Amino acid sequence: MRLADYLAKMRPTTTSPPRVKLAEIGWSWLGAFLGIGAVAIVEYHFLAGTDYVMVIGSFGASAVLIYGAIKSPLAQPRNVLGGHVVSALVGVASYQLLHGWMWVACAVAVATAIAVMHALRCLHPPGGATALIAVIGGAKIHALGYLYALIPAGLGALVMLIIAVLVNNLAPTRRYPEYWW
Repeated sequence: MRLADYLAKMRPTTTSPPRVKLAEIGWSWLGAFLGIGAVAIVEYHFLAGTDYVMVIGSFGASAVLIYGAIKSPLAQPRNVLGGHVVSALVGVASYQLLHGWMWVACAVAVATAIAVMHALRCLHPPGGATALIAVIGGAKIHALGYLYALIPAGLGALVMLIIAVLVNNLAPTRRYPEYWW
């Protein structure tokens, strides 16, 4: 491919999306507050004193999708739950097999998580972070082993999805999900 053709692909083909209405911003804020808050309550009140974790960084990115971009295919329940669980399994396996070569474990975890999510039709961008957290997450995460796929990845995603269904459908202008599975 010629350089000029390559650079031509980077020319914009459309304009930025319109400004979001204040009510939409408010509903997104409320959903994210309640969703992340619910996950954090489980960790800091119900799991306090245990070796379990519930709050992982990738849930912040999931919140953007399931409360702020609710029509996106990447924000639908199949993608959220499947993406986190599958990616967690891939991440744990990558760490367990390759922890002697952390840079390889990191790269394999994320790349393989993307491939598996594509193959299973549950692509969810925060799943890449869930896989990476399984590798770099530290002793508490590593001690969970494959349980990491259930707690926090699966259970946390499920809690956030329940909140998303409840809050997003309270607004007269919102409907969630677009599809379940």
